[in-house]
Amino acid sequence: MVKEMINTTNKYSLFWDRFKSNRRNLYSLYIFSFIFILSLFAEVISNDKPIIMSIDDNIYIPILISYPETEFGGVFDTEADYKDEFMSQRFNDDDNWVIFPINPHSYNSINLDNATPNPSSPSNYNYLGTDDRGRDVLARLIYGFRLSVIFAFILTLIGVIIGIFFGAIQGYFAGRTDLYLQRFIEIWSSMPELYILIIFSSLFEPSILLLIILLSLFGWMGLSDYVRAEFLKGRNMEYVIAARTMGLSNSQIILKHILPNSMVSVITFLPFRISGAILILTSLDFLGLGVPPNTPSLGELLSQGKENVEAWWLSLTTFSVLVGTLMLLIFIGEGVRESLDSRSS
Repeated sequence: MVKEMINTTNKYSLFWDRFKSNRRNLYSLYIFSFIFILSLFAEVISNDKPIIMSIDDNIYIPILISYPETEFGGVFDTEADYKDEFMSQRFNDDDNWVIFPINPHSYNSINLDNATPNPSSPSNYNYLGTDDRGRDVLARLIYGFRLSVIFAFILTLIGVIIGIFFGAIQGYFAGRTDLYLQRFIEIWSSMPELYILIIFSSLFEPSILLLIILLSLFGWMGLSDYVRAEFLKGRNMEYVIAARTMGLSNSQIILKHILPNSMVSVITFLPFRISGAILILTSLDFLGLGVPPNTPSLGELLSQGKENVEAWWLSLTTFSVLVGTLMLLIFIGEGVRESLDSRSS
């Protein structure tokens, strides 16, 4: 047991040494991780509510707690609008102070004071301009990037679990089990995925959960082929035959012996599957088949850029974020593949 743990540690150490030997791979991983972690705090970076403020010697945290306007001496029982004239006067009173996020806009806040028609060009108030509804583009990019990456992580995780399950069953048991499941996969993969999405989009209210469920029904099949091939190769290896002779159950052989040695292909494809999931969500949103209309989305911004060709800031910024994200993931994927290649020096 100790020897196996040492061997596993050495493998991970060797993998990391190979990965970081190429600076492009390492910097891509660092940059993507930094941007994604930063986007997890989008509410602190871009929000129309103050992070913290002091009114009449009382401390408030509007970013976490909703306060009615009456709390600050107003007349409305609804949540305070921290950008209206009344709240601005309260902030300017002596001994009162407020700290807004770096970008004082949320993804759904509308700039009602634009001097030019929407979509308006970048300015000191909206750093990357506004969309056709007056919403801040920078805020929607930050929130849209976070949504796309989290969606891609969840969809990839579900696809990997289902793909490993079916691929392992096919490859390990082979014979009729493999034959029947292969015919099922062939039939299932021939179904028109886009038409199914269109039908369900018309029957149900669009949501992230609905997209994940529908795309998960089809997203596992590509990976299951690679896992199946690895299990077909590994099921007759000497160490597997020895494990059967020792009386280990099928589940023990699959989970403890064959699966760990078959994970190379799975890990290699993870970054590429994540980038593919981001591209799928963007494409569906561009076609109007993705997330609900008010949800921040890269695809929706690209669609607005198509409808408003003169508003270059919509297409250019969104395209840059999308292409940059996909390039970083591809570089990471290539680095993982090269590092796991046993022929690498």
